[in-house]
Amino acid sequence: MTKLGNSDLDVSRLTLGGNVFGWTADEEQSFAVLDAYTRAGGNFIDTADLYAGGKSETILGRWLAARGNRADVLIATKVGMTKGLDNLKPATIEAAAEASLKRLGVDHIDLYYAHRDDLDTPTEESLAAFDRLVRAGKVRQIAASNYSAERLANALAISDREGLAGFVALQPEYSLVARSAYEGDVADVVAANDLSALPYWGLAKGFLTGKYRPGVDVDSPRAAGATKFLDDRGLRVLAALDEISAARATSVAAVALAWLTAQPTVPSVLASARNTEQLDALLPVLDLTLSNAEVDRLTDASV
Repeated sequence: MTKLGNSDLDVSRLTLGGNVFGWTADEEQSFAVLDAYTRAGGNFIDTADLYAGGKSETILGRWLAARGNRADVLIATKVGMTKGLDNLKPATIEAAAEASLKRLGVDHIDLYYAHRDDLDTPTEESLAAFDRLVRAGKVRQIAASNYSAERLANALAISDREGLAGFVALQPEYSLVARSAYEGDVADVVAANDLSALPYWGLAKGFLTGKYRPGVDVDSPRAAGATKFLDDRGLRVLAALDEISAARATSVAAVALAWLTAQPTVPSVLASARNTEQLDALLPVLDLTLSNAEVDRLTDASV
């Protein structure tokens, strides 16, 4: 386990994404994935009020109740993108939090994200609302997703100045084939403020599982998004992943995720699985540490 930023949250190196629960995975499949993930040592589950219209949170809540294991797992959820609650106004944050707590069947959320920035609501007001949730014991820590470097730095400065709860993590898009939006200014703000990055789409919508190859048709709702990476750089990355995964006798997906956890600001990576077979390809990252040479090989291939 690794500390999340400067918080008191100890997280496993693989965060299980709940976006598929109630979407491509029904309740029975979701329960099976959750059981297998926690049995393997995972402890951090990520969802949002947006996912499957709230069904993801509901399924996760039913699983927590059925297993009686709330104390053993950390739950992250988000506010700010679902219809009717697609802003960060104080009333929205408070109403969304109560609705998420109810669907999850819990008395607190471990990590509560601003799902995306809201340029129309004063940041001070949003942060004050998050702070009230923390002070009330309904949220342990707060985080941001999809923030620019400037806006993230500004929010952190406001929290520090006003004595409000501050973001401890950022959830950006980041993978071997999508590096530019995070590396540089955003990563610098994260590092300078002792935050953690918890990348989403770390497998590039499934491309970095290795199943997308020239001339291969994949039946997946994410196929259109994944195949856009099937260019010269993508093929170089796949070749490097094939080489390292074969040498390590592990999955291509695990190696791609392990490259992320080798980055200095990334303690845990987010990935989802709609069944236990898909999860099996992800679980090795819980213990997989790449050598410096392997990290460099992948970094060079992904330029």
